[in-house]
Amino acid sequence: MVKTRVLKKKIIFIVGPTAVGKTRLSIEVAKSINGEIISCDSMQVYRGLDILSCKPSLRERKQIPHHLIDIVSPARNFDVSQFIKLSKNLIEEIHDKGRKPVFVGGTGLYVDSLLNGIFQCPSKDQKIRDNFYRQAGKYGNSYLYQRLKKIDPPAAKKIHKNDLRRIIRALEVHQITGKPISRLQKQKKGILQDRRFDISIIGLTMPRAELYKKIDERVDLMFKKGAVKEIKRLLKNKCSKTLRQALGMKEISLYLKGDISLKEARQLLKRNTHRYAKRQMTWFKRNPAIKWIECASPGKDRNIAINNI
Repeated sequence: MVKTRVLKKKIIFIVGPTAVGKTRLSIEVAKSINGEIISCDSMQVYRGLDILSCKPSLRERKQIPHHLIDIVSPARNFDVSQFIKLSKNLIEEIHDKGRKPVFVGGTGLYVDSLLNGIFQCPSKDQKIRDNFYRQAGKYGNSYLYQRLKKIDPPAAKKIHKNDLRRIIRALEVHQITGKPISRLQKQKKGILQDRRFDISIIGLTMPRAELYKKIDERVDLMFKKGAVKEIKRLLKNKCSKTLRQALGMKEISLYLKGDISLKEARQLLKRNTHRYAKRQMTWFKRNPAIKWIECASPGKDRNIAINNI
């Protein structure tokens, strides 16, 4: 009997730091491979946060279908578990149409969690936690750490002996489930473990000085487009804890309260965005599956990316 080879369904990721050029490249790649774009940005989901989250323009969204943009009220929290659920549904819907999902964004937690899964931990039990904190206060942190080493050596190796919060969480999970937290964490399953899919991850990079220059230009453009008015409008109503973490929200809020000048707010946002871009690169560099390409001309970027898919 001749075995029939089953073709895997393609999924593409385009990741990298803010302002590196992911939006432009994603549209070019999606056009070339009959794809649809799914945003991997924790802030682009919010309605009304258009300028600071650097959403693709309406013209760009008309060229290629985009998903997970403008789907959440500013008053609602949005988290990684919701992102994963929606993304998995979209993967199936896009493949059913004979098209390819192209995930684009710089929120590393979202990317990693979709690829590798998340730990479905039990809810906290405050009584159990309080009891462990009392024991730590009475006998010291080392008492609980030694207890963790006995019931879950792999977890103890990963947790510092003075990290009381994580020690107690590991002990709490063991007491609730009867299983070591290290074993439960291995049960995570993401789309990387799904044999139906062929996954390619493209990472965009450029020299740091050039990236910072692009970030500064983008921040200047944000203020020119009305970032202050955008935040002022959002703050008139309830904003979720998640939304308040958006880059620019804190900096512009300080200006609106009169604590700093407009120029200082702009410089502060530039500095904080530089730091954020550095953290993004540190996060993504940990993933050996990412195929990195240096940003060049638009046509060359597209060709290199497609050759690595």
